[in-house]
Amino acid sequence: MTSPPEPSQRLFSLFEEHPCWTIEPLAAQLHYSVSSVRRFLTEVGYFSSFTHNGRWYTLHTIPRFGRDGLWFFKDIGFSKAGSLTHTLIDLTARSPGGMTAEQLGGMLRCRCHSILVRLCRHGKLQREKGGRSYVYLAGDSSIADRQRGALRHVAPPQLPAEVALLVLAECIRNPEFDFKQVANAIHRRVRVTVEAAQIEILFERYDLKKTTRAGAKKP
Repeated sequence: MTSPPEPSQRLFSLFEEHPCWTIEPLAAQLHYSVSSVRRFLTEVGYFSSFTHNGRWYTLHTIPRFGRDGLWFFKDIGFSKAGSLTHTLIDLTARSPGGMTAEQLGGMLRCRCHSILVRLCRHGKLQREKGGRSYVYLAGDSSIADRQRGALRHVAPPQLPAEVALLVLAECIRNPEFDFKQVANAIHRRVRVTVEAAQIEILFERYDLKKTTRAGAKKP
């Protein structure tokens, strides 16, 4: 009489049918307790998802991770770094100039702002204001310093059309203001954050004459 296959063999067969499982259906298919199935998974090697609160599992041989260390099966995300927290730390530390919450959320296909704030509070990440959003940096100060240096060499983003109109209106209203004063006035008036460098780029981009700037000086 042929003996039944070992649990690990049955486990591999189930993951060949479906590359991702949650633990309860997997335990039901194997006819073992959840704790036993977790032990089997540990023995063969696995990844748990960084999405869906880590509820999904896949075997370590299945994912084909990209250069960013991520792999998705439909809307289920897995990371070489492990959990969402560890993945945010890893991606941020490996980024040359840090990353915004929007950039990280786009890569990971999930919202992560609250976790990033918590990581900063616990010293796992650092952040600094960059335009209208925060740029998150590595918790390691030596890496964060290099990222800050890279940020200083990146041109600020172009102003949206509606903000550019606010800038021009403020320059007409206060022709004696320099770029920094214009930026501060806009922030006071409508609570929109603009960098003096962005205003300078705006004038240079459209080749506005010095007389149009009304003598505005570079800050």
